[in-house]
Amino acid sequence: MSEEIKTQQTVPYAIAVLVLGICSLVFGCVFVGLICGIVGCILASKGNQIYQQNPEAYTNYGMLNAGRIMSIIGIVFGALYTVYYIIFVAILGSAVAGLGLLDSLM
Repeated sequence: MSEEIKTQQTVPYAIAVLVLGICSLVFGCVFVGLICGIVGCILASKGNQIYQQNPEAYTNYGMLNAGRIMSIIGIVFGALYTVYYIIFVAILGSAVAGLGLLDSLM
């Protein structure tokens, strides 16, 4: 009586996506969070494609999903921070130009 012992592997890129998702949340208010989130989403997409080809061979799909969700949230935080930074620099630049501080430096 021989039974096949099926060994399941962790979904490819699951750990990397989870780490990148966490980093994108931790560094969400820095441009690094935006980059980590984008890379995490790309790797999550590749890992999901591999998982969908043979779901029985892999385990820890939830870890891949959690990392993907955290990466998406990190991208949103990074994008909001980038928009905030651009608006802040524009307001600061117009305030400096309005006060005439640039003329006194030249």
